[in-house]
Amino acid sequence: MAKTVNKVILLGNVGKDPEIRATAGGSFVASFSLATTDRSKDQSGNWTDRTEWHNLVAFQRTAEIIRDYVKKGSKLYVEGKIQTRSWDDKTTGEKKYRTEIIVNDIALLSGRGEGGEGGGYSSGSSYGQSGGYGRGGSSSGYDQRGPSGSDDLVGSTEITDDDIPF
Repeated sequence: MAKTVNKVILLGNVGKDPEIRATAGGSFVASFSLATTDRSKDQSGNWTDRTEWHNLVAFQRTAEIIRDYVKKGSKLYVEGKIQTRSWDDKTTGEKKYRTEIIVNDIALLSGRGEGGEGGGYSSGSSYGQSGGYGRGGSSSGYDQRGPSGSDDLVGSTEITDDDIPF
């Protein structure tokens, strides 16, 4: 049988504060929406934005991190898989469907005061990593700005062709 892949990578902003629930067994479940935007030119040459909303669900330790650090406006990097659930509506009896992203890994990209509470934290929940989360848990969360918050890279020396190893 041929190999298949179900992998989603999203980089976007949280639409509203996550909803957190606890299962009967005491595990946490976080549900929230994430907006991604594509920008393109229309036929008149004007830029238009098209926003796509994604429904995300996270479980266990990742849900706890979302509960503690994610709020409306937070910028997130998410890896997961697509899953569609179906159920029968109790009032109408019709079949309902919901497509969701099941979160495997998450990195909080917002800095403090930018919609998130801890820029640079990563759940580290995928690829067999353990130990929860911590500063610099993923390379995408490493802050390379100088101590004054400037946009200069640390060690403001200019890079030349001689510095590039290939």
